[in-house]
Amino acid sequence: MENIDPQMPALTTLTEDEKMLQEAARDFAESVIKPKVHEMDEKAKLDPDLIQEFFDMGLMGIEIPESYSGGGGSFFMSIVAIEQISRVDASAGVFMDVQNTLVNNAFLNFGSDDIKERYLPQLATEKVGAYCLSEAGSGSDAFALKASAKEEGDHYVLNGSKMWITNANEADIFLVFATVDPDAGYKGITAFIVERDFEGFSVSKKENKLGIRASSTCEILLEDCKVPKENVLGEVGKGYKVAMETLNEGRIGIGAQMIGIAQGALDATLEYTQEREQFGQSISDFQGVQFQLAKMATDIETARLLVYNAARMKENGDNFLKEAAMAKYHGSEVAENVTSQAVDLFGGYGYVKEYPVEKYYRDAKIGKIYEGTSNMQLNTIAKLLLK
Repeated sequence: MENIDPQMPALTTLTEDEKMLQEAARDFAESVIKPKVHEMDEKAKLDPDLIQEFFDMGLMGIEIPESYSGGGGSFFMSIVAIEQISRVDASAGVFMDVQNTLVNNAFLNFGSDDIKERYLPQLATEKVGAYCLSEAGSGSDAFALKASAKEEGDHYVLNGSKMWITNANEADIFLVFATVDPDAGYKGITAFIVERDFEGFSVSKKENKLGIRASSTCEILLEDCKVPKENVLGEVGKGYKVAMETLNEGRIGIGAQMIGIAQGALDATLEYTQEREQFGQSISDFQGVQFQLAKMATDIETARLLVYNAARMKENGDNFLKEAAMAKYHGSEVAENVTSQAVDLFGGYGYVKEYPVEKYYRDAKIGKIYEGTSNMQLNTIAKLLLK
């Protein structure tokens, strides 16, 4: 079988700037992240030195304007970078994904001039952000949240807890959703900017996870947490809008993470099947194996095109809600299926940690769960089709 480099898909839709960032992110992932992947997975912790290198590379503030010390890039540039990082390590991929597509975008889209001036330079150069929406009793029903915010003088007092918070261990800046009026339903939800050292705020239990183990996922506790009024993001009672619009963009980021995982698994499988010999020949010479590889590559490309299309629509100002849901749903399906087939093609070696595909398989599963389960994506797609 002809040895075609699968690592950089030939897509004509990328601009020169996008291609440059894609290549830079790929080189960074290969040279800096890859040597640390196994140890970080075993220790379930990102290497602290790696975190600073993400900032040094400009990967934590891609869309933040240069006037706020950011990269001045585009949403699409964030997507191609997330894909390339996730191709090597999904934990590192979601680390920068949450920062760029959720936290930074929320500040960019809803922050006042004062908030932007105070926080965007920090997010671009040195401080990790976290997005705190989910609670123990509000998963798919995200807006059944119980965290409360009571106005007292020049500040709000927040009480409650948040679950499944990505980047919680590393973050210094938290976007926390709480309600100022439980009787108002979603109209009471408000977004608050909480700093790690605010009184009454703490990071609690860290989850011991199946996959993306180096990415911290923790519980957040709010115990009479005092938040200045000027740290309301957007308007009081408009947190629903902040959350919904940001999550729509975040789903495209998860789609990018999933195609990165799938591509990484396929890359490893292509290399292995050409090296592994059975019955006197490389197993890639068998037509049955070739057909599996061809189907895997085709599935990845369909997912990639859905993700890229959704990102382009977002950038063009089009209504991209359905396309974002499709990108996340299909990307998650493809990642799980491709990584499972990769384990099969590796045989016994696919089941041991000495080889990379068992980790890709574990990492892929989360795609069908976080930032909206696959069933919720299907529900969104169906509603928009029938509207």
